[in-house]
Amino acid sequence: MPETSSWRNWAGNQRAERVPVFRPAGTDALVSALTTAAAAGRRVRPLGSGHSFSAVARPEDHALALDRHAALLDVDDAGLVTVQSGMPLHRLNAALAARGWALTNLGDIDRQTVAGAVSTGTHGTGAAFGGLATQLRGLQLVTPGGEVLRCSATEHPEVFSAVRISLGALGVLDTVTLQAVPAFALRAEEGTARLPELLDGFAEHMSSTDHVEFYWFPHTDRCLTKRNTRVPLAEVAPLSRLRALWDDEVLANAGLAAVVAAGRRVPPLVAPLARFSAGALGARTYTDVAHRVFVSRRRVRFREMEYAVPREAAPEVLAELRRAVDASDWRVPFPVEVRVAAADDVPLSTAYGRATAYVAVHVPARTDPGEYFRTFEAIAGAVGGRPHWGKLHGLDAAALAARYPRFGAFVAVRDRLDPTGVLASAHLDRVLGRAPGRV
Repeated sequence: MPETSSWRNWAGNQRAERVPVFRPAGTDALVSALTTAAAAGRRVRPLGSGHSFSAVARPEDHALALDRHAALLDVDDAGLVTVQSGMPLHRLNAALAARGWALTNLGDIDRQTVAGAVSTGTHGTGAAFGGLATQLRGLQLVTPGGEVLRCSATEHPEVFSAVRISLGALGVLDTVTLQAVPAFALRAEEGTARLPELLDGFAEHMSSTDHVEFYWFPHTDRCLTKRNTRVPLAEVAPLSRLRALWDDEVLANAGLAAVVAAGRRVPPLVAPLARFSAGALGARTYTDVAHRVFVSRRRVRFREMEYAVPREAAPEVLAELRRAVDASDWRVPFPVEVRVAAADDVPLSTAYGRATAYVAVHVPARTDPGEYFRTFEAIAGAVGGRPHWGKLHGLDAAALAARYPRFGAFVAVRDRLDPTGVLASAHLDRVLGRAPGRV
């Protein structure tokens, strides 16, 4: 039987009160929870760890939490790793490292569950690398009707193609099999640059090594750059504990928290504090195990919008965003994050069919994004931008269908697997359209 609980996401902008929550452990319990709710005419939303800013996971009737369905099941000699879908990425990274394996690319947060990260299109950076869904090799899916489907490129391939990024709309992921690679280290080179220089040489800079990103500080032309190069584990030379604590906790997290707090009390301070923050983070080089470099600790809570744009359009998008910030009275304390990814073939992937750049904007968690996010969304939309499924955006199914060539094929699979909308919600109705039998 479900327990009753309240739910909120990490940022605190999505909430649900007194929701019945199933906490299954094992495939049979997962099937039972889903079919019990469906038989009672209740809608169900699977829950991860709450790191989506959009309402993609917000439950309206029943919720299905996967925290008891989170075991590592197998790592074979070829690096195929199978986990239950509630496994958090930080636990998976540690388990793989202990066995001499690693995921080939990661985002900068590792608190998500594997199911949540895959289903919403989580990605890292790297001109030649895809998102987490491109590392998927197989899965087991429980449909709203209680059927357990084993899916891969050769088993139910049309379902596998769609479910790699599914928003939890096709069924509930039971197990996930990912392709790991032999463990490796990253040599991290961090420094500063001016935005005009990065925009003029955008293609060259973002492909200059394996994993490149930068952060632009609005109200300035200053950027923090990060270049991570894949190297053997034998080259590991991490920062001292004291230097890591000073840089990552004092300067990055505590410093940002101070900027946000000061800007809330005295908004005109945001611009000079942005200039100070951009100069406070100095250059550094170190080498560490890959997942320790990919992942950053995020202590200061925020709301985020991220758009994937054609890579060649990114410089103009950023230049236009800078012009909009400079012409406005906005006070933007958070830097704008810029990353890249390779094209892929996942129907609902933001990188489907094109080399992609990601531009992400943020505001403090308790702040209304207002005109800042709306303006950025319009700038990105003008070049065919696609919003990250787990982050804030204002698009509906009609607009999204025009930006995803295989949107209709995905919805057809959804309509076949969940025709009555057992897994539906108001948010999914908006972004995917209503299931044909949804009442």
